[in-house]
Amino acid sequence: MHRLRAVLAALTLGAPFAASAADITRIASAFEDDDPFDLFIDVGFERTQTRAKIIREQLAPMGAPGNPDGTPATRADVAELWYKGVDARLNLALAIGLYRDLELSFKLPLVFSQNETWNFTSQSSRANSTITNNCINADGSLVSPGCLADPGNQGIPLFGVPQESFRGGLGNLHFGLAYAFFNQTKDDTKPTWIVGIDYEAPTAKQRDPSVDTTNSDDRGNIGDRIHKYQLYTSFSRRMGAAEPYFKASYTIPVRGPGIYSNCDQRNAEPPNLGAPGNCGEGPWNRKETGIKAPEQVGMLAGVELIPFDRPQKGQQFKLDVRAIGNYVGSGRYYNELSAALRKLLSSEDYFQVGGMIGATASAGESFKIRASGTFLYNTDHTLTNEEVGKDLNGDGEVDVSPGSPELNPTFDWRYDLVSRRFRAVGSTTFRFELGASFNF
Repeated sequence: MHRLRAVLAALTLGAPFAASAADITRIASAFEDDDPFDLFIDVGFERTQTRAKIIREQLAPMGAPGNPDGTPATRADVAELWYKGVDARLNLALAIGLYRDLELSFKLPLVFSQNETWNFTSQSSRANSTITNNCINADGSLVSPGCLADPGNQGIPLFGVPQESFRGGLGNLHFGLAYAFFNQTKDDTKPTWIVGIDYEAPTAKQRDPSVDTTNSDDRGNIGDRIHKYQLYTSFSRRMGAAEPYFKASYTIPVRGPGIYSNCDQRNAEPPNLGAPGNCGEGPWNRKETGIKAPEQVGMLAGVELIPFDRPQKGQQFKLDVRAIGNYVGSGRYYNELSAALRKLLSSEDYFQVGGMIGATASAGESFKIRASGTFLYNTDHTLTNEEVGKDLNGDGEVDVSPGSPELNPTFDWRYDLVSRRFRAVGSTTFRFELGASFNF
Protein backbone atom coordinates (compact mmCIF):
# COMPACT_ATOMS: atom_id res chain seq x y z
CA MET A 1 0.00 0.00 0.00
CA HIS A 2 2.81 2.41 0.87
CA ARG A 3 4.52 1.57 -2.41
CA LEU A 4 1.27 2.25 -4.35
CA ARG A 5 0.90 5.62 -2.61
CA ALA A 6 4.47 6.49 -3.50
CA VAL A 7 3.87 5.67 -7.17
CA LEU A 8 0.69 7.76 -7.30
CA ALA A 9 2.45 10.66 -5.62
CA ALA A 10 5.27 10.47 -8.13
CA LEU A 11 2.79 10.54 -11.00
CA THR A 12 0.64 13.43 -9.81
CA LEU A 13 2.47 15.43 -7.17
CA GLY A 14 6.07 14.77 -8.00
CA ALA A 15 9.05 17.05 -7.83
CA PRO A 16 9.12 20.35 -9.75
CA PHE A 17 9.11 19.86 -13.51
CA ALA A 18 9.33 21.80 -16.75
CA ALA A 19 5.74 21.93 -18.01
CA SER A 20 5.14 20.82 -21.59
CA ALA A 21 1.79 20.63 -23.29
CA ALA A 22 0.22 17.31 -24.27
CA ASP A 23 0.27 16.50 -27.99
CA ILE A 24 -3.38 17.39 -28.21
CA THR A 25 -2.71 20.91 -26.89
CA ARG A 26 0.56 21.56 -28.68
CA ILE A 27 0.58 25.01 -30.29
CA ALA A 28 3.08 26.95 -32.36
CA SER A 29 3.86 30.44 -31.10
CA ALA A 30 5.92 33.45 -32.21
CA PHE A 31 7.43 36.68 -30.90
CA GLU A 32 8.09 35.17 -27.48
CA ASP A 33 10.97 36.59 -25.44
CA ASP A 34 12.87 33.28 -25.45
CA ASP A 35 11.41 31.78 -28.64
CA PRO A 36 10.87 34.18 -31.54
CA PHE A 37 9.34 31.62 -33.93
CA ASP A 38 7.89 28.07 -33.90
CA LEU A 39 7.61 25.77 -36.88
CA PHE A 40 6.32 22.18 -36.61
CA ILE A 41 6.50 19.70 -39.49
CA ASP A 42 4.64 16.41 -39.07
CA VAL A 43 4.86 13.40 -41.36
CA GLY A 44 2.73 10.37 -40.55
CA PHE A 45 1.54 7.11 -42.05
CA GLU A 46 -2.04 6.12 -41.24
CA ARG A 47 -3.84 2.88 -42.00
CA THR A 48 -7.54 2.52 -41.17
CA GLN A 49 -9.49 -0.71 -41.55
CA THR A 50 -13.25 -1.01 -41.12
CA ARG A 51 -15.06 -4.35 -41.03
CA ALA A 52 -18.80 -4.90 -40.85
CA LYS A 53 -21.42 -7.55 -41.44
CA ILE A 54 -24.10 -6.30 -43.83
CA ILE A 55 -27.53 -7.75 -43.22
CA ARG A 56 -30.77 -7.29 -45.12
CA GLU A 57 -34.33 -7.04 -43.94
CA GLN A 58 -36.72 -9.65 -45.31
CA LEU A 59 -40.34 -10.48 -44.72
CA ALA A 60 -40.58 -13.24 -42.12
CA PRO A 61 -41.59 -16.62 -43.61
CA MET A 62 -44.86 -18.25 -42.65
CA GLY A 63 -44.65 -19.96 -39.27
CA ALA A 64 -41.69 -17.90 -38.06
CA PRO A 65 -41.47 -17.47 -34.24
CA GLY A 66 -43.27 -14.40 -32.92
CA ASN A 67 -41.73 -11.28 -31.39
CA PRO A 68 -40.88 -11.20 -27.64
CA ASP A 69 -43.99 -9.09 -26.98
CA GLY A 70 -46.25 -11.77 -28.49
CA THR A 71 -46.97 -10.01 -31.78
CA PRO A 72 -46.48 -11.94 -35.04
CA ALA A 73 -43.06 -11.71 -36.67
CA THR A 74 -43.23 -9.55 -39.82
CA ARG A 75 -39.55 -9.07 -40.62
CA ALA A 76 -36.34 -11.07 -40.41
CA ASP A 77 -32.72 -10.02 -40.82
CA VAL A 78 -30.50 -12.17 -43.04
CA ALA A 79 -26.71 -11.90 -43.07
CA GLU A 80 -25.69 -11.22 -46.67
CA LEU A 81 -22.16 -9.80 -46.81
CA TRP A 82 -18.87 -9.23 -45.10
CA TYR A 83 -17.54 -5.75 -45.81
CA LYS A 84 -13.95 -4.58 -45.44
CA GLY A 85 -12.60 -1.11 -46.18
CA VAL A 86 -8.91 -0.20 -45.97
CA ASP A 87 -7.57 3.34 -46.20
CA ALA A 88 -3.79 3.87 -46.31
CA ARG A 89 -2.40 7.40 -46.48
CA LEU A 90 0.53 9.68 -45.75
CA ASN A 91 -0.38 12.83 -43.82
CA LEU A 92 1.79 15.92 -44.31
CA ALA A 93 1.21 18.74 -41.83
CA LEU A 94 2.77 22.12 -41.13
CA ALA A 95 2.11 24.46 -38.19
CA ILE A 96 3.48 28.00 -37.99
CA GLY A 97 3.39 30.45 -35.11
CA LEU A 98 1.82 33.76 -36.17
CA TYR A 99 1.95 35.53 -32.84
CA ARG A 100 2.00 34.64 -29.16
CA ASP A 101 0.05 31.36 -28.83
CA LEU A 102 -1.58 31.90 -32.23
CA GLU A 103 -1.06 29.12 -34.78
CA LEU A 104 -1.75 28.68 -38.47
CA SER A 105 -1.66 25.09 -39.78
CA PHE A 106 -1.91 23.19 -43.04
CA LYS A 107 -2.46 19.50 -43.73
CA LEU A 108 -2.54 17.48 -46.94
CA PRO A 109 -3.23 13.71 -47.06
CA LEU A 110 -1.80 11.60 -49.85
CA VAL A 111 -4.18 8.63 -50.09
CA PHE A 112 -2.27 5.63 -51.42
CA SER A 113 -5.32 3.38 -51.43
CA GLN A 114 -8.96 3.44 -50.42
CA ASN A 115 -10.00 -0.12 -51.13
CA GLU A 116 -13.25 -1.96 -50.37
CA THR A 117 -14.27 -5.61 -50.67
CA TRP A 118 -17.60 -7.43 -50.39
CA ASN A 119 -17.88 -11.20 -49.87
CA PHE A 120 -20.73 -13.53 -48.98
CA THR A 121 -21.14 -14.64 -45.38
CA SER A 122 -21.34 -18.32 -44.49
CA GLN A 123 -25.16 -18.00 -44.49
CA SER A 124 -25.33 -16.55 -47.98
CA SER A 125 -24.24 -17.64 -51.45
CA ARG A 126 -24.89 -16.90 -55.08
CA ALA A 127 -27.68 -19.51 -55.03
CA ASN A 128 -29.71 -18.03 -52.14
CA SER A 129 -28.67 -14.38 -51.82
CA THR A 130 -31.29 -11.71 -52.48
CA ILE A 131 -28.49 -9.60 -53.97
CA THR A 132 -27.82 -11.96 -56.87
CA ASN A 133 -31.40 -13.30 -57.11
CA ASN A 134 -33.15 -9.96 -57.51
CA CYS A 135 -36.45 -9.72 -59.37
CA ILE A 136 -37.32 -6.06 -58.74
CA ASN A 137 -36.45 -3.01 -60.81
CA ALA A 138 -35.53 0.33 -59.23
CA ASP A 139 -39.08 1.63 -59.86
CA GLY A 140 -40.67 -1.34 -58.07
CA SER A 141 -41.79 -3.27 -61.13
CA LEU A 142 -40.89 -6.91 -61.74
CA VAL A 143 -37.88 -7.68 -63.92
CA SER A 144 -40.00 -10.24 -65.81
CA PRO A 145 -43.31 -12.04 -65.20
CA GLY A 146 -41.62 -15.37 -64.46
CA CYS A 147 -38.72 -14.05 -62.41
CA LEU A 148 -40.14 -14.88 -59.00
CA ALA A 149 -40.31 -18.54 -60.00
CA ASP A 150 -36.79 -18.57 -61.44
CA PRO A 151 -34.78 -15.65 -60.03
CA GLY A 152 -31.44 -17.35 -60.62
CA ASN A 153 -31.85 -17.24 -64.39
CA GLN A 154 -34.26 -14.36 -64.95
CA GLY A 155 -33.23 -11.97 -62.19
CA ILE A 156 -30.88 -8.98 -62.42
CA PRO A 157 -28.30 -8.90 -59.58
CA LEU A 158 -27.99 -5.69 -57.57
CA PHE A 159 -24.23 -6.07 -57.96
CA GLY A 160 -21.66 -8.80 -58.33
CA VAL A 161 -20.32 -10.71 -55.31
CA PRO A 162 -17.45 -11.03 -54.55
CA GLN A 163 -16.41 -7.53 -55.61
CA GLU A 164 -13.59 -5.07 -55.00
CA SER A 165 -13.30 -1.30 -55.39
CA PHE A 166 -10.09 0.74 -55.69
CA ARG A 167 -9.69 4.48 -55.12
CA GLY A 168 -6.89 6.87 -54.23
CA GLY A 169 -5.26 10.24 -54.87
CA LEU A 170 -4.63 13.56 -53.17
CA GLY A 171 -7.10 14.26 -50.38
CA ASN A 172 -8.68 17.50 -49.28
CA LEU A 173 -6.39 20.30 -48.09
CA HIS A 174 -6.88 21.42 -44.47
CA PHE A 175 -6.31 24.90 -43.07
CA GLY A 176 -6.36 25.50 -39.32
CA LEU A 177 -6.24 28.42 -36.91
CA ALA A 178 -5.84 27.93 -33.14
CA TYR A 179 -5.27 30.14 -30.14
CA ALA A 180 -4.23 29.24 -26.59
CA PHE A 181 -6.08 31.36 -24.04
CA PHE A 182 -3.98 29.75 -21.28
CA ASN A 183 -0.60 28.11 -21.66
CA GLN A 184 0.84 26.10 -18.78
CA THR A 185 4.36 26.46 -20.14
CA LYS A 186 4.08 30.19 -19.36
CA ASP A 187 1.91 30.07 -16.24
CA ASP A 188 2.02 26.79 -14.34
CA THR A 189 -0.96 27.82 -12.20
CA LYS A 190 -3.28 27.40 -15.20
CA PRO A 191 -3.99 24.56 -17.63
CA THR A 192 -3.39 24.83 -21.36
CA TRP A 193 -6.64 25.76 -23.08
CA ILE A 194 -6.93 25.95 -26.87
CA VAL A 195 -9.79 26.98 -29.13
CA GLY A 196 -9.50 26.43 -32.85
CA ILE A 197 -11.11 25.86 -36.22
CA ASP A 198 -10.07 23.40 -38.91
CA TYR A 199 -11.31 24.01 -42.43
CA GLU A 200 -11.25 21.12 -44.90
CA ALA A 201 -11.43 22.49 -48.43
CA PRO A 202 -12.94 20.35 -51.23
CA THR A 203 -9.73 20.20 -53.27
CA ALA A 204 -9.75 16.47 -54.07
CA LYS A 205 -11.13 15.34 -57.43
CA GLN A 206 -14.83 14.49 -57.25
CA ARG A 207 -15.78 10.92 -56.52
CA ASP A 208 -18.42 9.61 -58.90
CA PRO A 209 -20.03 6.48 -57.39
CA SER A 210 -21.46 5.41 -60.75
CA VAL A 211 -17.94 4.91 -62.18
CA ASP A 212 -16.58 1.36 -62.27
CA THR A 213 -13.63 1.14 -59.85
CA THR A 214 -13.04 -2.61 -59.89
CA ASN A 215 -9.74 -2.22 -61.78
CA SER A 216 -6.81 -1.67 -59.40
CA ASP A 217 -4.81 -0.09 -62.25
CA ASP A 218 -7.43 2.62 -62.76
CA ARG A 219 -8.31 3.96 -59.32
CA GLY A 220 -11.30 6.21 -58.81
CA ASN A 221 -11.29 9.65 -57.19
CA ILE A 222 -11.98 10.28 -53.49
CA GLY A 223 -13.33 13.85 -53.21
CA ASP A 224 -16.81 14.62 -51.89
CA ARG A 225 -16.86 18.36 -52.80
CA ILE A 226 -17.91 19.28 -49.28
CA HIS A 227 -16.56 22.16 -47.20
CA LYS A 228 -16.09 20.96 -43.60
CA TYR A 229 -15.66 23.35 -40.69
CA GLN A 230 -14.56 21.74 -37.44
CA LEU A 231 -14.80 23.86 -34.31
CA TYR A 232 -12.91 22.45 -31.34
CA THR A 233 -11.58 23.16 -27.90
CA SER A 234 -8.99 21.22 -25.91
CA PHE A 235 -7.58 21.30 -22.39
CA SER A 236 -4.59 19.71 -20.70
CA ARG A 237 -2.93 20.03 -17.28
CA ARG A 238 0.48 18.63 -16.39
CA MET A 239 0.58 17.23 -12.85
CA GLY A 240 3.87 15.61 -12.02
CA ALA A 241 4.41 12.77 -14.48
CA ALA A 242 0.80 12.73 -15.67
CA GLU A 243 -1.06 15.07 -17.99
CA PRO A 244 -4.81 14.52 -18.34
CA TYR A 245 -6.54 16.15 -21.30
CA PHE A 246 -9.92 16.62 -22.97
CA LYS A 247 -11.09 17.65 -26.43
CA ALA A 248 -14.53 18.34 -27.91
CA SER A 249 -15.31 19.08 -31.57
CA TYR A 250 -18.24 19.78 -33.86
CA THR A 251 -18.00 19.42 -37.65
CA ILE A 252 -20.33 21.41 -39.91
CA PRO A 253 -20.57 20.27 -43.57
CA VAL A 254 -21.42 22.76 -46.31
CA ARG A 255 -21.91 21.65 -49.90
CA GLY A 256 -19.39 23.11 -52.32
CA PRO A 257 -19.38 23.65 -56.07
CA GLY A 258 -19.77 20.63 -58.32
CA ILE A 259 -21.36 18.32 -55.76
CA TYR A 260 -22.52 14.93 -56.95
CA SER A 261 -26.23 14.18 -57.28
CA ASN A 262 -27.81 10.78 -57.89
CA CYS A 263 -29.80 12.48 -60.63
CA ASP A 264 -26.54 12.73 -62.60
CA GLN A 265 -27.32 9.13 -63.60
CA ARG A 266 -30.98 9.67 -64.50
CA ASN A 267 -30.34 8.16 -67.96
CA ALA A 268 -28.45 5.11 -66.70
CA GLU A 269 -29.23 1.72 -68.25
CA PRO A 270 -30.46 -0.31 -66.52
CA PRO A 271 -32.13 2.44 -64.42
CA ASN A 272 -30.58 3.00 -60.99
CA LEU A 273 -33.23 5.44 -59.70
CA GLY A 274 -36.82 4.78 -58.73
CA ALA A 275 -38.32 7.85 -60.43
CA PRO A 276 -35.66 9.41 -62.70
CA GLY A 277 -38.31 11.42 -64.53
CA ASN A 278 -38.78 13.57 -61.41
CA CYS A 279 -35.15 14.77 -61.43
CA GLY A 280 -35.15 18.56 -61.70
CA GLU A 281 -38.95 18.74 -61.41
CA GLY A 282 -40.87 20.41 -58.58
CA PRO A 283 -38.97 20.16 -55.28
CA TRP A 284 -36.48 17.62 -56.66
CA ASN A 285 -33.69 20.04 -57.49
CA ARG A 286 -29.97 19.28 -57.26
CA LYS A 287 -29.81 20.42 -53.64
CA GLU A 288 -32.55 17.95 -52.71
CA THR A 289 -31.13 14.98 -54.62
CA GLY A 290 -27.41 15.63 -54.06
CA ILE A 291 -24.98 14.69 -51.34
CA LYS A 292 -25.96 15.55 -47.77
CA ALA A 293 -22.86 15.04 -45.64
CA PRO A 294 -23.46 14.26 -41.95
CA GLU A 295 -22.77 16.57 -39.04
CA GLN A 296 -20.34 15.08 -36.54
CA VAL A 297 -19.69 15.57 -32.83
CA GLY A 298 -16.58 14.18 -31.18
CA MET A 299 -15.28 13.96 -27.63
CA LEU A 300 -12.19 12.36 -26.20
CA ALA A 301 -10.52 12.29 -22.82
CA GLY A 302 -7.27 10.73 -21.77
CA VAL A 303 -4.00 11.04 -19.97
CA GLU A 304 -0.36 11.13 -20.97
CA LEU A 305 1.93 9.28 -18.55
CA ILE A 306 5.56 10.39 -18.64
CA PRO A 307 7.83 7.85 -16.90
CA PHE A 308 11.01 9.29 -18.44
CA ASP A 309 11.67 13.02 -18.79
CA ARG A 310 14.94 14.94 -19.16
CA PRO A 311 13.87 18.45 -20.17
CA GLN A 312 17.45 19.78 -20.14
CA LYS A 313 18.31 17.43 -23.04
CA GLY A 314 14.86 17.43 -24.62
CA GLN A 315 14.55 13.69 -24.03
CA GLN A 316 11.18 12.25 -23.11
CA PHE A 317 9.09 9.08 -23.34
CA LYS A 318 5.35 9.11 -22.71
CA LEU A 319 2.37 6.80 -22.97
CA ASP A 320 -0.98 8.10 -24.16
CA VAL A 321 -4.27 6.42 -23.18
CA ARG A 322 -7.61 7.87 -24.20
CA ALA A 323 -11.32 7.12 -24.50
CA ILE A 324 -13.17 8.25 -27.64
CA GLY A 325 -16.82 8.93 -28.41
CA ASN A 326 -18.19 10.25 -31.72
CA TYR A 327 -21.63 10.88 -33.15
CA VAL A 328 -22.16 10.70 -36.92
CA GLY A 329 -25.43 12.20 -38.08
CA SER A 330 -27.76 10.90 -40.77
CA GLY A 331 -27.29 11.95 -44.38
CA ARG A 332 -26.91 10.90 -47.99
CA TYR A 333 -23.26 10.23 -48.76
CA TYR A 334 -20.69 7.57 -49.64
CA ASN A 335 -21.17 4.67 -47.23
CA GLU A 336 -20.21 0.97 -47.10
CA LEU A 337 -22.42 0.05 -50.08
CA SER A 338 -22.11 3.12 -52.32
CA ALA A 339 -19.35 1.73 -54.53
CA ALA A 340 -21.22 -1.56 -54.96
CA LEU A 341 -24.65 -0.04 -55.65
CA ARG A 342 -23.08 2.83 -57.65
CA LYS A 343 -24.87 5.74 -55.96
CA LEU A 344 -25.05 7.96 -52.87
CA LEU A 345 -27.00 6.23 -50.12
CA SER A 346 -29.03 7.62 -47.23
CA SER A 347 -27.50 6.40 -43.99
CA GLU A 348 -28.93 6.34 -40.49
CA ASP A 349 -27.07 8.14 -37.71
CA TYR A 350 -24.79 6.13 -35.41
CA PHE A 351 -22.24 6.35 -32.61
CA GLN A 352 -18.58 5.39 -32.43
CA VAL A 353 -17.10 4.40 -29.06
CA GLY A 354 -13.62 3.16 -28.35
CA GLY A 355 -10.15 4.14 -27.29
CA MET A 356 -6.54 4.66 -28.25
CA ILE A 357 -3.14 3.67 -26.89
CA GLY A 358 -0.04 5.47 -28.09
CA ALA A 359 3.61 6.14 -27.27
CA THR A 360 5.84 9.12 -28.06
CA ALA A 361 9.62 9.28 -27.79
CA SER A 362 11.78 12.40 -28.08
CA ALA A 363 15.51 12.08 -28.71
CA GLY A 364 15.97 15.85 -28.58
CA GLU A 365 14.07 19.11 -28.68
CA SER A 366 13.77 19.07 -32.46
CA PHE A 367 12.59 15.54 -33.19
CA LYS A 368 10.12 12.97 -31.87
CA ILE A 369 8.39 9.87 -33.13
CA ARG A 370 4.92 8.58 -32.25
CA ALA A 371 2.99 5.36 -32.75
CA SER A 372 -0.62 4.66 -31.79
CA GLY A 373 -3.45 2.21 -32.26
CA THR A 374 -7.13 3.19 -32.16
CA PHE A 375 -10.14 0.88 -31.89
CA LEU A 376 -13.74 2.02 -32.47
CA TYR A 377 -17.03 0.15 -32.35
CA ASN A 378 -19.66 1.57 -34.71
CA THR A 379 -23.23 1.04 -33.57
CA ASP A 380 -25.64 -0.70 -35.95
CA HIS A 381 -27.13 1.56 -38.61
CA THR A 382 -29.20 1.37 -41.79
CA LEU A 383 -27.31 1.94 -45.05
CA THR A 384 -30.26 2.32 -47.46
CA ASN A 385 -32.77 4.62 -45.81
CA GLU A 386 -34.00 7.00 -48.52
CA GLU A 387 -37.36 8.71 -47.98
CA VAL A 388 -40.02 7.56 -50.47
CA GLY A 389 -41.14 11.10 -51.31
CA LYS A 390 -42.88 14.32 -50.21
CA ASP A 391 -46.53 15.13 -49.59
CA LEU A 392 -46.93 17.97 -52.09
CA ASN A 393 -50.73 18.36 -52.16
CA GLY A 394 -51.21 18.32 -48.37
CA ASP A 395 -53.47 15.26 -48.24
CA GLY A 396 -51.35 13.72 -45.47
CA GLU A 397 -49.72 10.95 -47.50
CA VAL A 398 -47.25 10.44 -50.32
CA ASP A 399 -48.67 9.28 -53.64
CA VAL A 400 -46.43 6.36 -54.61
CA SER A 401 -48.22 5.42 -57.84
CA PRO A 402 -45.97 5.22 -60.93
CA GLY A 403 -45.34 8.67 -62.43
CA SER A 404 -46.36 10.54 -59.28
CA PRO A 405 -44.52 13.89 -58.89
CA GLU A 406 -44.38 13.22 -55.14
CA LEU A 407 -41.95 10.30 -55.55
CA ASN A 408 -38.37 10.94 -54.50
CA PRO A 409 -36.32 10.26 -57.67
CA THR A 410 -33.46 8.76 -55.65
CA PHE A 411 -35.70 6.32 -53.75
CA ASP A 412 -34.99 2.79 -54.93
CA TRP A 413 -37.73 0.18 -54.41
CA ARG A 414 -35.14 -2.61 -54.47
CA TYR A 415 -33.51 -1.71 -51.15
CA ASP A 416 -34.87 1.55 -49.64
CA LEU A 417 -38.27 0.06 -48.84
CA VAL A 418 -38.76 -1.27 -45.30
CA SER A 419 -38.36 -5.08 -45.46
CA ARG A 420 -35.65 -4.71 -48.16
CA ARG A 421 -33.15 -2.34 -46.53
CA PHE A 422 -29.49 -3.09 -45.83
CA ARG A 423 -27.90 -2.53 -42.40
CA ALA A 424 -24.33 -2.57 -41.09
CA VAL A 425 -23.99 -4.49 -37.82
CA GLY A 426 -21.02 -5.43 -35.65
CA SER A 427 -18.94 -2.77 -37.38
CA THR A 428 -15.44 -2.08 -36.03
CA THR A 429 -12.66 0.29 -37.05
CA PHE A 430 -8.97 -0.12 -36.27
CA ARG A 431 -6.45 2.60 -37.05
CA PHE A 432 -2.66 2.39 -36.83
CA GLU A 433 -0.55 5.56 -36.99
CA LEU A 434 3.21 6.03 -37.12
CA GLY A 435 4.65 9.50 -37.45
CA ALA A 436 7.55 11.83 -36.90
CA SER A 437 7.56 15.48 -35.84
CA PHE A 438 10.27 18.05 -36.48
CA ASN A 439 10.29 21.22 -34.36
CA PHE A 440 12.13 24.39 -35.32
